This record gives sequence, structure tokens and C-alpha cells, in this order.
Amino acid sequence: MKPIKHFRHAKSKISLKFKIWLYFVIFTVIVLALLWIFQIFFLERFYKGIKARTAVESMDIIAESFMSDNKDEFYRTVDEVALENELCVEVTDRYGRHIYKKHVLADCIIHNLNNENNRIIDEIDDSENGIIKKMPQNKRTGAPTLICGMRLGSAKAPQGYLIINSALAPVEATVAIIKRQLMFITTLLIIIAFIISLYLAKRISAPIDRITKSAERLAKGDFTTKFDGRGYLEAKKLADTLTYAEKELSKVDMMQRDLIANVSHDLRTPLTMLKAYAEMIRDLSGDNPVKRNEHLEIIISETDRLALLVNDMLDLSKLESGRQKLTPSEFGISGKLSEIIDRFKGLSEKNGYTINFTPDEERIVCCDTVKIEQVIYNLINNAINYTGDDKQVFVRQINTDDGVIVEVEDTGDGIEEDKIKLIFDKYYRSENHKREVVGTGLGLSIVKAVLKMHNYDYGVRSTLGKGSTFWFKISDVRKQD
Repeated sequence: MKPIKHFRHAKSKISLKFKIWLYFVIFTVIVLALLWIFQIFFLERFYKGIKARTAVESMDIIAESFMSDNKDEFYRTVDEVALENELCVEVTDRYGRHIYKKHVLADCIIHNLNNENNRIIDEIDDSENGIIKKMPQNKRTGAPTLICGMRLGSAKAPQGYLIINSALAPVEATVAIIKRQLMFITTLLIIIAFIISLYLAKRISAPIDRITKSAERLAKGDFTTKFDGRGYLEAKKLADTLTYAEKELSKVDMMQRDLIANVSHDLRTPLTMLKAYAEMIRDLSGDNPVKRNEHLEIIISETDRLALLVNDMLDLSKLESGRQKLTPSEFGISGKLSEIIDRFKGLSEKNGYTINFTPDEERIVCCDTVKIEQVIYNLINNAINYTGDDKQVFVRQINTDDGVIVEVEDTGDGIEEDKIKLIFDKYYRSENHKREVVGTGLGLSIVKAVLKMHNYDYGVRSTLGKGSTFWFKISDVRKQD
């Protein structure tokens, strides 16, 4: 196994430039090998096959003309075919007597050789389809020759016979010439292929090399890296994709830093309070029941704040990872909104907030009750944090033909247009507020995750100086009877 692993490891280290060069050279060698095989080893076979096919086609043309009644046209056809294809043509009657002949070759086997023609006619009669093809040697010259014969008419009542003779030129001299030419061409092509392959390998691999070096800098945390994909379209697309990935990684890195900073801040503040009041109980108020209870309440409050932060982080992590599943159930949305708003009565009465609810007709919806409650609660809590000095929050239910829209509006300073797209990001907080914001900064991120799980539309409308309206649409509604 080790040699195989070593080979694979070594193979993976082969550069793209070398692979391109190697593939190009191999392709050239294969092309040249095929050229040698077909031009040298199969040349004679191709030549004889072409000559035989030409002779058979010529016989078909002459036979078709023979069967017509126009003898002048027949004689003209024989002459044209014989001259065009360098053929000797002999046409006889059913008894082997000459009807017409056209001899083009200087040394024609069938020219004035009745005995030879008679033997050929006998072979035609003995054949299955009345057609023969053979390539004997000319007994006088020893050169190869082609003889084809065809019966004119049916086997039982033949009208005559057609015999064609064509000389086959020796191909040895031609092969020798082609070999010398191929040797020269092969040497030249190998040199050209070597040079072109080196150039192409360098040109094709250059953008990849540049992109690889940039990717290595990006992997080390340099988010200012530029990806240069000049050279060809695929490299440019790769460079553009990596540039986009770099921007996204930069955002993730920045969000990670912000996350650590915000979590550290949100954890440090209550922990400091816990330690301070625990020390006060130990050193000052341990024997004073009133002070001790007051300090203990603060410790409990800060503990709840820590628990809320941890729970929000866990919830968001589960939602984004897909580990939490939806548990749909049917419930009335008007009743659910009223129930949630009632939970804020204590806070409203204590701090002077007014939550105005405008319901629509009760509509039965089907979704995850707990998670939708969390969405509504977070939106109302967000509106309380950012509403204006009048401390007014407006909750509206709007029934539509295909769902229910829930809107939560505040009267605060609003959100800048370029900041709206960031409002649902983790730990993003608008700077347009006039009081200390209570919460973990994860509320809207949880809203976004829950609504995406349900595949519900959501968004925010905002006008500077007039407040913001967060909304979402529940599309899973039971049809009314």
C-alpha cells in the first residue's frame, strides 16, 4: 500500500503547467502514430479498395446504359467511363462474342484475349450474384491488376457480359516517398508541439498560479488580496468567485469580531454586577435584611440577564444550524397577539409604555406556536427599546386573502436606508435611540431565522424621524368555511 500512496502523493504534486505540456505532447504523438499507421501500413489496402469500388460503380453505370435501347448513348457512356477512370471495358453477348470494347490501358489483360475472357465469363456464371472481383498479376509484366466482371440480364437468360480491367500501380515506391515525408513532418511537428505546448501551458497556468498565490494570502487572513483572473474566461470567473468569497469572509470575520466583543461586553457587565453585589452582601449588608434582599434582587436580575443572553445564543445557534424542527399547530392569531401584549402590562405600567393593538377578524393559522410567539415578543421588545419619547408602540393585525400580516411600529428616530439591510444581523443595534437598550442584540436575528424556517415574508419600513415598522406575513392560514 505504501508504494501506491507514495505514487498518488507524487502524482498530486505534478503541476498544471507540466500536465498541460504532457497532454499536448501525448496528443501529438497519438496523431502522428495514427498518421503512420494509416499512411504506411494500410495505404495499399485503401488504394485497392478504392480502385475496386470505382470499378464496381463504373460497371453499374455501364450496365444501366446497356439495358436501354439507345445504343449510341451506351457507346458514349462506355467511352466516358473508361477514359475517366482509366479502365479497359469489354462487352460481349451471351456467347462471349464482342459487342463493344474500349481499351485505355497500354497493357490490357482482356484486350484480344478471348481465352482469358471466356474464363472470366465462366467465373461470372459460377458466382452467386453474377459479379466477380479479383486482383491477379499480369503474367507478362508481373504487375498487379484488377479484373471485375458482371452478368448483364438474368442468370437463366443473360443478355451479355461486362468485363473491366484496371491497372494497379505498385505502391512500394509511393510508400517509400511517404515515409520520408512523414519522417520530416514528424520531426517538425514534435518540435512545434513541444514549443506550442510550453507556451500554452505557461499561458493557461499563469492565471491559476496568480489566483493560487492570492488564495494563499487570503488563507493567512489578508482580506485585501486581489484576485487577477486575466487570461481566459474560466480563470476570470474563478477570480470573481474568489473575490466575492473574500468579501463574504471579510464580513464573517468582522461579524465574528463584533460577536466576541458584544458577547464579552454583555457577559462582563452582569458578571461585574454579580461580583460587586455579592461582595456588598458579604461586607456590608449581610446583617441588614432590607439591604441584603435589595442586593439579592439585583443579583437575581443580573443572573436572569445572563440566562437570557445564553438562551438567545443557544436558540439562534440551533435555528441557524437546522437542528430545531418546526412543530406546527393551529391557533387564533388575534387571541395570541392579545395574550402576548398582556405579558407586557407590567413593564408598560412600570415604565409608562403604551402598546396599542389593532386586531382584525380572528383568523386560524397553522405554524409553530412557540417560535411565532418568540418572533412577536422580540419585535414588541425591540419597538419598546427604540420608540420615541411618547413611549407608544403599535401592533396591528391585517388579514389578507392569502394570509395574515402582523406589523409592529415604533415612533422612534427610524433607521437610515443603508442600515436597513443590516438590521437583522447578529448584534447589530441602531444608534438612533434615546435610552439604554435592554436585550442581547440577538432578537431580530432570531426573528429572521424563525421566519426563514417557516418560509414567511418579512421586512421593515422606516422613515428617519418618524419611526420604523417591522412586519411579517403568516401564509399558512386555514381556509374559512
